[in-house]
Amino acid sequence: MLITSKQNETIKAMRSLLDSKGRAISGLFLAEGLRAVIQAKQSSARIERIVYNPEVLVSNLGRQILREAETAGIPLLVVSSEVLDSLARKEKPQGILAVVHQNWQKLSDIFESPAGLWISLEAIQNPGNLGTILRIGDAVGASGIILLENSTDPYDPVAVKASMGSIFTVPIYKATHDELLAWLGEHSNLKAIGTSDQGAKDFSLFTYPADCLLLMGSERQGLSEPLIAACSDTVAIPMAGTCDSLNIAVATGIIAYQTYLQKRARA
Repeated sequence: MLITSKQNETIKAMRSLLDSKGRAISGLFLAEGLRAVIQAKQSSARIERIVYNPEVLVSNLGRQILREAETAGIPLLVVSSEVLDSLARKEKPQGILAVVHQNWQKLSDIFESPAGLWISLEAIQNPGNLGTILRIGDAVGASGIILLENSTDPYDPVAVKASMGSIFTVPIYKATHDELLAWLGEHSNLKAIGTSDQGAKDFSLFTYPADCLLLMGSERQGLSEPLIAACSDTVAIPMAGTCDSLNIAVATGIIAYQTYLQKRARA
């Protein structure tokens, strides 16, 4: 049955996922477009339903996704293009989106010594920056992204879009400052490396541990004193111009890739 009313109760419930309150209550979020839906399926994310408009979703790949979803028992909902547009933040959602369960992890669930690169973000506010950092984390093979309190929602539609599907591939952890500090205390193999414009060492000259936690401060305040105190070292990105800071996603990308290049060189 084709749903044409934006006031349909199921549609209204899905539209509430555009707001943080609706996502928090339901534990669900929206993933728009073919790429996001494919990534959700490939990552074995829990898909609640797939919503599509047959007039817009005309590609062979799109039709294949629908067949696979139906075979897997995922409910399909057919809607008009106007209804689909009311659920989407993209100008062109490609005729398809998915309602997906959020997948939060806890540091307390990690029983083995954490290895590789971890990235922790303190009070990050811009969802587009967060989505970009998820994409960066995926690109450098990060073991996980840890969001401290007062951080924006990674399941915000802007963050999901900016992640380009990496919302499904990079584990996301939620923790308080105290939980993070306790976790670091329990795992001495993981060295915390802080970033600051007052960092003691040039990021490009520093040798990063094989297992390290990259601590990135908020866009406005930088890294807080308790986290700086927990760091084994702090690094800074030198700048030749008049600005004294970089966008947090840009800064994270620069330093994360430095750790990745060093890892490749050691391999």
